[in-house]
Amino acid sequence: MKIALDNPAGANLVKAYEPGRVQIRNEYYATSLIVSRDRLLTDWQPRHAAELQAHHLQAVLDIHPEVLLLGTGDRQKFPEPETFIDLMGLGIGFEVMDNAAACRTYNILLAEERPVALALILDGGSD
Repeated sequence: MKIALDNPAGANLVKAYEPGRVQIRNEYYATSLIVSRDRLLTDWQPRHAAELQAHHLQAVLDIHPEVLLLGTGDRQKFPEPETFIDLMGLGIGFEVMDNAAACRTYNILLAEERPVALALILDGGSD
């Protein structure tokens, strides 16, 4: 599914998403990642939503977003609430969505110039 909007000022925009892979700019990725306007952290752990723990979100804290969008695969899966304690303590909003919705929402917030981070759990579509 092609979902790209116009690229705001060379930002890391999601150009397309399909189960198991995402296109950021002109590159495809099939492993979990974290992306923001100017950062792209590939080969992020975890590989499945059930593996997500608070320490996996440390890379998000280093980006200092206003909002984190967490894509949990082909379906929305809610991690344990304690996973988000550090985000809440810092006033970082977060939403848990399926990957397609998270990618679309990320692009919209990016176009609005909001400080947003997208964390996608990609496992080759076997979710």
